[in-house]
Amino acid sequence: MQVKAEDLASQLASGLLPIYLVSGDETLMVEEACDAVIRAASDQGFTERSVHHADAGFHWHHLSNDAASMSLFAERKLLDVRVPVKKFDREASDFLRAWVDSVGDTPELDNVMLLRTARLEPRQRNSAWFKALDKVGAVTLIWPLSAAQLPRWLTQRAKAAGLQLQADAVQYLCDRVEGNLLAAAQEVEKLVLLDLPQPVGLDDVVASLEDAARFNSFDLLDAMMAGDPAKVARIMRALREEGVALFAILGALTSQLRRIGAPRGLPPARQRLLQQFAQRIKDPGMVLAECAVIDQQGKGQLLGDAWLSLENLLLRLSGVRSMPLPSQDQRRLQR
Repeated sequence: MQVKAEDLASQLASGLLPIYLVSGDETLMVEEACDAVIRAASDQGFTERSVHHADAGFHWHHLSNDAASMSLFAERKLLDVRVPVKKFDREASDFLRAWVDSVGDTPELDNVMLLRTARLEPRQRNSAWFKALDKVGAVTLIWPLSAAQLPRWLTQRAKAAGLQLQADAVQYLCDRVEGNLLAAAQEVEKLVLLDLPQPVGLDDVVASLEDAARFNSFDLLDAMMAGDPAKVARIMRALREEGVALFAILGALTSQLRRIGAPRGLPPARQRLLQQFAQRIKDPGMVLAECAVIDQQGKGQLLGDAWLSLENLLLRLSGVRSMPLPSQDQRRLQR
């Protein structure tokens, strides 16, 4: 059955179907729809998830083998399959129709399949495999938002984040992001963190996102996670000259470090950046310990220049391994 993106949550709450297909070119909306399926599956006992990328060397029958092999501690599994549009070929058609036939009369599900792909062509939406899937599963087709639809979407997203925006503020944000939903989601996230008086009007949004937007803590942390030390040094210098509080930067850094293990709710682009950064630093706890040293320096409880320590730590995290850690400087100062 066809399920709109905004209705997917209510369908999932009523019980899982054996197969879900999410298709579209709006990356943010596709990712969030798939995340909703994954959460619902986990809540309903599908505690194991395997991810498959239908790229070169992939064969659809591998999914049958995977579905038949459960781990020792899992009883039910979600198969998360990322499929390029061109990979829905004859092999895919034969497999998907056979899969639908095998699950159509099953009273209890052992496996749920989630297929995610870009926008399907009209001929694909009229194919035999698509119609077979539509009979037993849920199909969510996500279309690009028009300029007229964007203000309503942005208002609803802000409301879900606990933010009330006046109409002129919404229109300003729409003009700023120019239809880029990932950018729109990031702007809402920034406004939430600023904790502005509500309802938030145009003047507050302009003052918060324009006047302070030459560089901000988000730009600094993005440069650090992307491994761009030259940009880190440049933004640090600019923020200090503009009078940004050290503890504001330090708080943003510790907040991001604590989100490494729980990236849900972040836009997909930021999730990927955070995951790449996590792979580079390995242990966020050790970095948080270094942040605690800087915090004590900033409060005058330890020797040393807190700004210098923070800059050295950010440069070290961006890939400059020669930079000393704050804890190492402390040991030198205490000798």
